[in-house]
Amino acid sequence: MLTIRFDQLRLRKGDRVLDAGAGFGRHAFEAARRGAKVVALDYAADEVVSTRATFAAMFEAGEIEAENLTGVMRGDATKLPFPDNTFDAIVTSEVLEHIQDDVRAIGEFARVLKPGGVLAATVPSWFPEKINWMLSDEYHAPFVPGGHVRIYSSTELKAKVRASGLTIRAEHRAHGLHSPYWWLRCAVGPAREDNRFVNAYKRFLEWDIIAAPRLTRTLERILAPVLGKSYIVYATKPSRGSTQ
Repeated sequence: MLTIRFDQLRLRKGDRVLDAGAGFGRHAFEAARRGAKVVALDYAADEVVSTRATFAAMFEAGEIEAENLTGVMRGDATKLPFPDNTFDAIVTSEVLEHIQDDVRAIGEFARVLKPGGVLAATVPSWFPEKINWMLSDEYHAPFVPGGHVRIYSSTELKAKVRASGLTIRAEHRAHGLHSPYWWLRCAVGPAREDNRFVNAYKRFLEWDIIAAPRLTRTLERILAPVLGKSYIVYATKPSRGSTQ
């Protein structure tokens, strides 16, 4: 399930892409399928191992070429181990809400992004996220180590991205059908795995991702602008000598 719209990245074959906070690699995998040279970075060691194994399986299955995977590595988004102007595109999906010094992380993304390159940043949308926090302390920090440390408004995220020197080009929300699932999960306890209603909704979402029926795709288009679980911005780094 992808959160960003890849057409906004304007990828060309051979472009260098960083998936910062890759998790289990969903956006990194799609970028590789499209011919990009991908670096997947995450702070969690287990997710790095899982992503590396999936890339290996994709190569064995002929889905990607060896050159499409530059590396899978553990790292800190506030201290990226790359030179300035390294990547043509950067994806950071549902990551910034976990980072105390998000301004520094966004500054690092801007630093390693090439002039003319695109940053796609996604965070939980304000309204659905506010309800999650109200329903359960177990959903967020400081009650959960590594949990969400802030609730972004669209204004806050765009202001922090602009402050790094990038120019906002587009924005949208996604996953309108997912917000009720998280409200239900928070209401019964985020860590619980035995609630039949939560599990039934999860099975519905899994079915929807695979089957993608027309009815739910239509519902998603209607609900996403209002109830979308994720808020996404796309920003570009000004080319040398250009004015914003």
